Amino acid sequence: MKFKFLSKTVIILLTTVLFFNCSSKLEDVPADLEINDFVWKGLNAYYLWQSSIADLADTRFSNQNELNGFLSGYATPENLFENLLNRPADRFSWIVDDYIALENSFQGITLNNGMEFKLFRNESNQSNVHGIVYYIVPNSDADTKGVLRGMVFNAIDGNQITESNYRSLLFGTNTNYSINLADFNAGNPISNGNSISLTKSELQENPVSIVKTFDEGAHKIGYLLYNQFASSYDGELNTAFGDFKANGITDLIIDLRYNGGGSVRTATYLGSMIATKSNETLFSQQVWNEKVMEAIDASNFLNYFTDEIDNGTVNEPINSLGLQSVYFIVTEDTASASELVINALSAYIDVNLVGTQTVGKQVGSITLYDSDNLQRTGTNLNPNHAYAMQPIVMEIKNSDGENNPEGYLPEIELPEDFGQISGDVNIGVLGEKSDPLLDRTISYITNGAKFSGKAVNFNKKEQITNSKLQRPFANEMYVDFKK
Repeated sequence: MKFKFLSKTVIILLTTVLFFNCSSKLEDVPADLEINDFVWKGLNAYYLWQSSIADLADTRFSNQNELNGFLSGYATPENLFENLLNRPADRFSWIVDDYIALENSFQGITLNNGMEFKLFRNESNQSNVHGIVYYIVPNSDADTKGVLRGMVFNAIDGNQITESNYRSLLFGTNTNYSINLADFNAGNPISNGNSISLTKSELQENPVSIVKTFDEGAHKIGYLLYNQFASSYDGELNTAFGDFKANGITDLIIDLRYNGGGSVRTATYLGSMIATKSNETLFSQQVWNEKVMEAIDASNFLNYFTDEIDNGTVNEPINSLGLQSVYFIVTEDTASASELVINALSAYIDVNLVGTQTVGKQVGSITLYDSDNLQRTGTNLNPNHAYAMQPIVMEIKNSDGENNPEGYLPEIELPEDFGQISGDVNIGVLGEKSDPLLDRTISYITNGAKFSGKAVNFNKKEQITNSKLQRPFANEMYVDFKK
C-alpha cells in the first residue's frame, strides 16, 4: 500500500532546526509562558499560512528572550493562537485545553446523551429558538428514553430556549437536563406538556450506522449511513462493503449528510472500497507550507488507492466493489474528509449528489502536542498542561489538482424537511424510503435525474447550530504522523 505521512525524522528537523536550533522544552521559559511558547513554535513549523503571518516569520525574533517578550503580551494561549491565524481565510484551526477529550472525539467518544439535534429560530419571534432531533445514537440514554427522530423541543428544564441562553442550557457543564417537547406549529412551536429527562455519559458511536440493500427492479442498491471517518471502525466499514459485495449490489448510496469528516487515511480506504484502482493510482495530493514542502520528499504528499487496510489495529484486504458510479447524500453538515472522497472519486468515476450544498472544507490538520517533536509520543511531553492544537497545515486536492472551497452543489437539490418544504417536520425514518432524501436518491438511480413530480421549492432555513458542531471535532479532516 502506498500511503505516506510525515516521518518522525522530518518532524524533528522542523521543530529543532528551523527555529533557533533549540529544544521545544526550554528551561528558561517561565511556567506561564510554556503553553504560549508551544503555540508559537508549533504554528511556526506547520501552519499552512506561516509565510503570510508576519509574527510567525522565522526572522521575526533573533533569540528566545525576544520571543518571550512577545509571548508575554498574551494573557491566554487561546488569545495568542487566534492572533496568529489567517482569519477569515482560515475558518477551521482550533486549540483545546484537554487533548484526551480531543483524542476521544476523533474516535467518536464524547460526553453525550445520544440525542443529535439542530437548532432553529422561531418564525415569528426570532429571538426564541427550538430544536429538532435528527439522529439518536443506538443504545444511548436518548435511545433508551424513547427520543425519536423528528421530535421538537422548545425549552430545557422549563426554560424557553433563546439565542442568548442555548449554549448554557444545552452545551454547558450540566450533564442532566429535560427537554420540553412541543408541536412544530409551522416553525412557532407550542409546548405540548411532555418532557424527557436525559443524562450525558461517555459514549462511543459506531459511525457505520445503517447498512441495507434495496431491491428495486433491475437495481440492487446498497445503502450506507456513515457518520464519521473514525479509524477505530475501519474494520466495520470494510465488513459493510463485504456485505454489499456478497449481495451483488449494482448501485451504491453513501449517506454522508451528518458526516463532518475525520481521518484522511480512512477516506482513502472508503474510496478504495467504492472504486477498484491499482495501488499506483493517485487518490489525492497534499500541499503544505513552503518549509515543509522543501524539507520533505514530494512523494510524502501523495495518497494512493489501496487494496488493504493497515491502520495499526486492523490488517486485512479491502472489500472493493469496482463501481463506475456512486451516489452520495449530502447536506450543509457534510465536510472535509467526506468532501475529499467526493472530490477524489470524481476524477475516476461518475459521482452523483443529492441533498444540499456541502461545507467546502478542502484543508486538513494535524494534532500538535507540547513535546520535543510536537507528537503525543515525543520525549519530554509537557506534564504541566493538556493543551493541544489542531491547526490547518495542508490543502488537499484530487489527482487532477482540483478541489472546491465553496462546497459541492448537488445536481438534485433537496433538503431534509425541517419545515422548509411542507411547513412541518417531515424527515421520515433513516434507512427507510419514508426518508425523503433516500427515497429521492433511489428514484434518481432507477429513473434518472428527471422526476415526474412537481419541482421542489424550499425556503433556505438555516440552522443556528447543531449538537455535533459544538464538539471540538466538528468538520475536521486530519492526517496521522507515520509511526
